[in-house]
Amino acid sequence: MTAAPRRIPAWPAAEDAVRMALATGTPPARAGAPSTVLAFGWRGILKIKHVPEQLLDVTLTPVLLVFLFTYMFGGAIAGSAGEYLQFLLPGMLVMSLLFSSVYSGVALNTDATKGVVDRFRSLPIPRSSPLIGAVLGDSVRYLVGASVIVGLGVALGYRAEAGLAGVLMAVALVVAFAFGLSWLFAAIGLLMRAPNAVSNAGYMALFPLVFLSNVFVEPETLPGWLEAFVDISPISHLATAARALMEGSVPVLELTVSLGSAALLTAAFAPLTTYLYHRH
Repeated sequence: MTAAPRRIPAWPAAEDAVRMALATGTPPARAGAPSTVLAFGWRGILKIKHVPEQLLDVTLTPVLLVFLFTYMFGGAIAGSAGEYLQFLLPGMLVMSLLFSSVYSGVALNTDATKGVVDRFRSLPIPRSSPLIGAVLGDSVRYLVGASVIVGLGVALGYRAEAGLAGVLMAVALVVAFAFGLSWLFAAIGLLMRAPNAVSNAGYMALFPLVFLSNVFVEPETLPGWLEAFVDISPISHLATAARALMEGSVPVLELTVSLGSAALLTAAFAPLTTYLYHRH
């Protein structure tokens, strides 16, 4: 018959030291909303560092599209590739950043389906911090995509008449619009059951809206009924505003529509996304 293992008593001094540390130690302060939002935003940036392939949609894909449309269709549409590039590049900036906003929903759905959201909710932090931080962190993707598009355009011969200031204002406008749109896709991400479903739904919604705009061609070249739709499209107003800012003018109507649309998207879908996130 095997004898039961003898229990070795802990050293009294060690037990006293542990009790003293637990009894007299000052508990850490509860993390506030700003610090936790920044922490989760930094988490999104670290995900890009560890998985750089996720930047293909804002790096390689726009580069291929710029080359394709500029040198394959530029001569037929505008008479020369160089002249068409001056028209195309701001539109490609819009298209690239808007498609990149779909990633907000994909990433949020991935966290939700893998149980990461449940772990975040068990932490002593404001419950909305992971959600807000994730959406803010995705803004880095927009800036990376904008840098790639503008850098490629300059290398191919694009010249902004307003200089660097005009380019920065156009990029800021498109990023603001993409930020508002990302709340819509974040809500979709919490409603869908798989990340690929979010991706498919986002691209299926954006493709017709982007191509039925003035991103690639002037509306005057379209049939009358299609031109009427393109003229009222928020994406057309956004592309027109980006072109005007890069050219050195201030389009009041297009800026108002673009910023108003971004504010409306944020006001409508940020509370809805927060509600869905808390209910998940």
